[in-house]
Amino acid sequence: MTTDCVIVSQRYPPEKGGNASRIHDTAVNLGDDFDVTVLAPCLCYPPGNFERTWKRKQTDRDKGVVVHRLWTWQPQRENPSLLRRLPYYLIFALHAALWLVLNFRQYDVVMTSTPPISTGFPGLVAAATGTPWVIDVRDLWIENSIALGYISADSPLVTAGRAFQRLALHSADCITVTTETLGEAVADTYGSELRDRVQVVPNGVDITRFSSVSSPENGGSRIVYTGNIGSAQALEPCIRAMQHISSDDAVLQLVGDGDEVSRLKDVTDRLGLEDRVEFVGLVDRERIPEILDTATIGLAPIKDSPELDYAIPTKLYEYMACSLPVVVTGRGEIKRFATDTEAGIHTEPTPESIGAAIDSLLENPDKRVAMGRDGHRVVSESYDRQAIAGRLGEVFRTLTTGEQLESYTAPEPEHD
Repeated sequence: MTTDCVIVSQRYPPEKGGNASRIHDTAVNLGDDFDVTVLAPCLCYPPGNFERTWKRKQTDRDKGVVVHRLWTWQPQRENPSLLRRLPYYLIFALHAALWLVLNFRQYDVVMTSTPPISTGFPGLVAAATGTPWVIDVRDLWIENSIALGYISADSPLVTAGRAFQRLALHSADCITVTTETLGEAVADTYGSELRDRVQVVPNGVDITRFSSVSSPENGGSRIVYTGNIGSAQALEPCIRAMQHISSDDAVLQLVGDGDEVSRLKDVTDRLGLEDRVEFVGLVDRERIPEILDTATIGLAPIKDSPELDYAIPTKLYEYMACSLPVVVTGRGEIKRFATDTEAGIHTEPTPESIGAAIDSLLENPDKRVAMGRDGHRVVSESYDRQAIAGRLGEVFRTLTTGEQLESYTAPEPEHD
């Protein structure tokens, strides 16, 4: 007997970003015991990259998963204001909630992915109808928005948002988080009683798509960053680091789009680094393994902020799966992960420190190979998307059958 599962996500491929790939890989890998339906908005992210549509609903199939794209407002400008983002979030959330009301007999369990916190609206519909509800928390959206300067801590929107997030978390049957640190932050912020509901379901990588193919010879001196180019990423220091790198042929390749692209292009032009920094823009996700295959080093720079202590971006697992040594910045989980796995170098988010870390890898091919090998081994053994989706499937089964779920701790890397 199969379990009918609905996943509500603000992003889904071909939209870009770590969450879009996380939800996609989870949905398609849950297995034959699940019939999966995804509710997502009409294509919008990054803003301005997709044509506006007025269709109420579009339905597609993606490797056995039914994907309903529900209409919402679609911002068309780069880095839209909060007032332009809110209709995008809220209209989709209400549209998804209405879909769940009209189809409440067609599913056994609902998972909503946050941020944004507005996906809690359809989740509350599930709770009201007695359907098991899982909230997949990827970060603490409100706290991060304050830390990054998007909104003031004393704003009425913050007060209302925290009250709504608290209601959603306390109404859910289970809370999945990507790291143990994030789980602790959820409980510390919204109530210690939530600890018993938290389950760690880490990010990971589709090992069948990303493979150990890179080598020092085919990579040249190409340093690559893939993903969102936004405020949480310490990308300006990476650009400035190109002034401090000894290799004349080293190129920084930024693959992706986001709110910071225009500003970072201006920084690059002012520094005269047009020949050293390449803005590739958005690419089809199917091309990412090919791009990583031609790279020498993978960058995963996170800003040094306590609100981001929990973060380990999806791109890090993808670099490691392709045997790329990594250079990371940030504190907390990403520092621990890079250090414990011996897959790369953690450094301070300054141009000089990042440049020195990159130089040390460019000048030592054997070190690159060893780090790449260790990284590939770790993700192959512990962070394959299929196995992680199986872990989420266990969560769903316990909620629909009443079985006891064993606690899960992210695996500790083994050292040779």
